[in-house]
Amino acid sequence: MLIGAVALPIMRRRLALRPAPVLAGAALAPACAAVLWPRSRARVAVICALQMYVYLAAYKMPNDDAAALEQRVHIDYPVALDRLLGCGELPTARLQRALHPDGYFRGYEKVLVWAHWIWFATPHATLAYLAVWDRQRFPRAAALTYAVFDLGVLSYWLAPTAPPWYAAQKGRAGPTPVRRLMVEYGESFWRNGWAPLYSVLGGNPLAAMPSLHFATSAMAATLLAESSPVAGAVGGAYAAVLGFSLVYLGEHYVVDLIGGLALTLGVRRLERVAGRPVRLIAAAVDALGRYANEPLTA
Repeated sequence: MLIGAVALPIMRRRLALRPAPVLAGAALAPACAAVLWPRSRARVAVICALQMYVYLAAYKMPNDDAAALEQRVHIDYPVALDRLLGCGELPTARLQRALHPDGYFRGYEKVLVWAHWIWFATPHATLAYLAVWDRQRFPRAAALTYAVFDLGVLSYWLAPTAPPWYAAQKGRAGPTPVRRLMVEYGESFWRNGWAPLYSVLGGNPLAAMPSLHFATSAMAATLLAESSPVAGAVGGAYAAVLGFSLVYLGEHYVVDLIGGLALTLGVRRLERVAGRPVRLIAAAVDALGRYANEPLTA
């Protein structure tokens, strides 16, 4: 069953499978791993990796038909809201005009780009830190972190929303140009390696609201703060720098960040309602795993 669950996202196009059964089947992969492997750190790592594997499949799948996705994408409402927040102009356009006037990448801009790139490891580094240094908090932290990922990706299916750089390409962001600075720097820094790297880490350009970059970083900051004031300060500082970079680089609107923060706060509030059922399900999976891994007796 585990092999089949992992294979579904890979085989979906060849077999012309519909998204719902693919995601439903793939979602069984982490539970299958929990049953097949006895309790160990390796088991935890496999379960977390499979969880993100399923998330990435769900994230990329709407873009299987790029033309159909473009027909459904929302472009104008975040532009209108960010103009309101920016007193008549997009905050991204204001920042880029002030800080990137001549096309030359300064040191602080490179820091902002790298803050964006290292996000791909940040939620998992947070969980790894807790797994090593605060093991009692790890199961809850993992559940909250992956709940943010899963609920966020659901919104990308229901209401795909374009980022600022896409709106600018379509002429819908206003008279002031908005550049995608992260890609411009990536092409100059990685050169021939940029295209294959971006193809792996990208996959769905029309998934901006809410910002899961900011949502998961905000969740990481709160979880780290519960564990240690110093770790919380580091997590909070990183989330602040990332939030600024996402807007400045043209990857997200300010309103996307607000949506991401709302998602994080909503997941933490939802914990009060869903915490007990989730713990019961986890206990049932653990019991099944112990039964499956018991040695056979004559």
